[in-house]
Amino acid sequence: MGLSQSRSLVTRELMEKTGFSAEQIEHLHKRFVCLTGERGVLSKRDLEAIEDLKQNPIREKIKNAFFDRRNLRTGSHGFETEINFEQFLIIMSYFRPMGQIVDEESISSCRKDKLRFLFNMYDSDNDSKITLDEYRNVVQELLSENLHIEVEHARSIADGAMLEAASMCVGQMEPDQVYEGITFEDFLKIWEGIDIETKMHIRFLNMDTIPSCH
Repeated sequence: MGLSQSRSLVTRELMEKTGFSAEQIEHLHKRFVCLTGERGVLSKRDLEAIEDLKQNPIREKIKNAFFDRRNLRTGSHGFETEINFEQFLIIMSYFRPMGQIVDEESISSCRKDKLRFLFNMYDSDNDSKITLDEYRNVVQELLSENLHIEVEHARSIADGAMLEAASMCVGQMEPDQVYEGITFEDFLKIWEGIDIETKMHIRFLNMDTIPSCH
């Protein structure tokens, strides 16, 4: 098998695994090489070179999400220290738009994948639940750039949102009942009817040509 044929086979395999076209895989590979140089693996330090990411208040959670084994579909928990190009493509596949002409089953599957990625990003300790502290931390980080909102006010906003989420998922709680946190099934209920497309973008990688889910 020649070199070009071998590369073509690898590309086809990547297309099947991620849903990207050959052209978009080539585009992403150029960006991957730009970030990693000749090392062939991506680290958190490489992501720190992205200017737009530097300005994002939840940049640490975004960076962690790239190395979360749950997002890499390895069937295990924890974090990698580096990822290769195929793993990079898997992460980027979560940001593909759902497209306009797809069947309901494909839309549901694509949406669920996106929400799973978002859930994992919030679930920073990898325990399959989003606790009040984790949720509060995200809200405070998102509000940290706003000089007009004090820390206590940000915390109260997070507390109110979490209590609302709890009431949606478990109904009326007893005074002594402890809410252990949002599960993924709860998360799906909370996000029902919310346009995930507007939440799952990745402008800092200039992904203007990513394909639709299919």
